[in-house]
Amino acid sequence: MSVLVVGSVALDTLTTPAGKVEDTLGGSAVYFGLAAGQLAEVRIVGVVGLDFPSKEKDYLQERNVDVEGLTVGRGPTFRWEGVYGPDFGDAKTIRTELGVFASFEPVLPEKYRKTPYVFLANIDPDLQIKVLDQVENPTWIAMDTMNLWIEHKKEIVLKAMKRVDILLVNASEAKQLSGSTDLFRAGKYILNQGPKYVIIKLGSSGVMLLGGPQPFLLPACPVKKVIDPTGAGDTFAAGLLGYLAGIGGELTFENITKGLCYGSVTASYAIGGFGVQALRTLERSEIDKRLAYYLSTNQLNKVSG
Repeated sequence: MSVLVVGSVALDTLTTPAGKVEDTLGGSAVYFGLAAGQLAEVRIVGVVGLDFPSKEKDYLQERNVDVEGLTVGRGPTFRWEGVYGPDFGDAKTIRTELGVFASFEPVLPEKYRKTPYVFLANIDPDLQIKVLDQVENPTWIAMDTMNLWIEHKKEIVLKAMKRVDILLVNASEAKQLSGSTDLFRAGKYILNQGPKYVIIKLGSSGVMLLGGPQPFLLPACPVKKVIDPTGAGDTFAAGLLGYLAGIGGELTFENITKGLCYGSVTASYAIGGFGVQALRTLERSEIDKRLAYYLSTNQLNKVSG
């Protein structure tokens, strides 16, 4: 089954303690598409400029990403430059050039409108609502957001949240949304706004799932060396939602906990290379192999079925 993602497509310049790359393929929709494409078919909606390399568009298609919804605008592709400190914490933004992304208006191709599974990546909540108005009877909708939108457009974020089934946020975003420093209270607040499940990302400490019969905490999948944390959240969402789409999409607590394991594993690949480098040749067999090891070492057999 197909999963639809609406988000950014970018050319990033990234500096981390491991080195630097310039104008490398990036953007939330790209990270999601490359990781989820190994678990389900992905349909992408985004915009690029006339300067976007045609070989990259062809490459996405080769990786099980339908690019009919990737339009070309008159202007440059969205570019972002960020620098990470020694602890690989949040990047310091050096440069943001929106280019054609500044006037992005998501228009879904006709065949995309009935896609059963939808992921609203981290974009302006007004645009997320425009997407919601175009999809037709989806089985479920997942949504991401960020501190910027919560600070400046909280009412619109809440409006979009009322129409989704899963919200993915990090700990600081959950606290900012709810006004509570207690993550359990923050999660309860979010659930009261509409989503059936809230997934709170805890960075290297793993992830918390709320909305099931009890809270579920999952440790992060370890990696030998972190190279670049850019896109970790999007690839985490990709593993989770790609898995759910691949098995038919039913949002049971058991399915989501297994999907979280896939999310942790796909994110672990993303951070092991610059940009999408480690995702370019990633295969399902590699994901499953690392998943088996991850489950066994963390004694997570209860979600390994």
